[in-house]
Amino acid sequence: MRSLKHQILILLLGSLILLATSFLVVLGFYMKDRAVAAAIIKAQTDLATCGEIIDKTYPGSWSVHDGSLYKGPTKISLNNDLVDHLSRLTGDTVTVFLGETRVATTVRGSNGERAIGTKVSANVAQTVLQGGQTYVGEANVVGQWYQTGYVPLRAEDGNIIGIFYVGISHDYEQEIITRSLITMAELGLALTILVALLAWFFLQRVVIYPLHNIMLGTRDVATGHLTQKIKVSGAKEIGELEEAFNQMVEQIQSLTGEINRATGFNPGKDPTESDFITVTETEGSKALTELTLQNTFDTGQRSVSGLNSAGYIGEGGLPKGLNHATLGQIVQFLQANRRPLSAEEVAEGVKLTRVTVRRYLEFLEHSGALKSEQKYGTVGRPVKLFVPL
Repeated sequence: MRSLKHQILILLLGSLILLATSFLVVLGFYMKDRAVAAAIIKAQTDLATCGEIIDKTYPGSWSVHDGSLYKGPTKISLNNDLVDHLSRLTGDTVTVFLGETRVATTVRGSNGERAIGTKVSANVAQTVLQGGQTYVGEANVVGQWYQTGYVPLRAEDGNIIGIFYVGISHDYEQEIITRSLITMAELGLALTILVALLAWFFLQRVVIYPLHNIMLGTRDVATGHLTQKIKVSGAKEIGELEEAFNQMVEQIQSLTGEINRATGFNPGKDPTESDFITVTETEGSKALTELTLQNTFDTGQRSVSGLNSAGYIGEGGLPKGLNHATLGQIVQFLQANRRPLSAEEVAEGVKLTRVTVRRYLEFLEHSGALKSEQKYGTVGRPVKLFVPL
């Protein structure tokens, strides 16, 4: 079974990959529209650029002589040098039409030859030759689709005698889309790796390490090390789990102490005297072993006895959930630090949880051993201090 951190990391990475894939798909559709718009703008720009180059290179008006197209005195029909030069400058396919027929072109037919003598598509001929308008958009060019630009060629008298064309292959659009997607994929991969590393660090520090420490604490309890408390840092829920675990340890300690007192403690003996308990099997069984338990009372427990004699605990004993050992430990700390203390300071000093220490302090306050006062700071809630009497 995979560990918790691996499961969380796989879930996180899966979500990031799914999000990145969805983003790239949406971006692909968006970039397709943008690539078409960019190709149309390029066609318009290339039409204007090529027109200026032709006018400067071949001055004069467009005309037809002996069935051939001329620009000034220069013959344009079959002038492959012109269309090849313009094609290299723009990266487009370039064609010059006489009427609706190609007379100079870089467009190739299915046989690989220049498509001289082929016709322009009918919708373009209607828009440019008959309507006298510029056509910019997708068009069928010798069986292939291009983003194109067509502009009418007018003679000196204003009559339309031909068409000038530039065409942008769909490979140009695909290149724009592919380049954009690759760039975004690289950025997305870098961000995914960064987020994964941050998530790994966060899981290790805030979730996995605290849970690991708590797990080690439970193993200590299971093996009998009942005095081991844990201290972890993490999220609020981790802190609550730590506090619950420490309270469980305290309850086990209290229960163990009660059992020891009930089975092995003799109040008539000196507290430093050793008691021996021999454990035997039932009738007919062989003696197993002899266990020696040494019961001692520390300084904190003597302080508790003093409190009892002073009337702080009362004849009814301690409230449910409190035990003499822990109370003695807290009293000893209070006697060693006879100054106003908060529950947090006492908890830090005796290595117990704040909630547990507060119960003992409130008990001592109710018994008359302590008094409390509020300390107000510049910001935040006031702090309750306990003052020994």
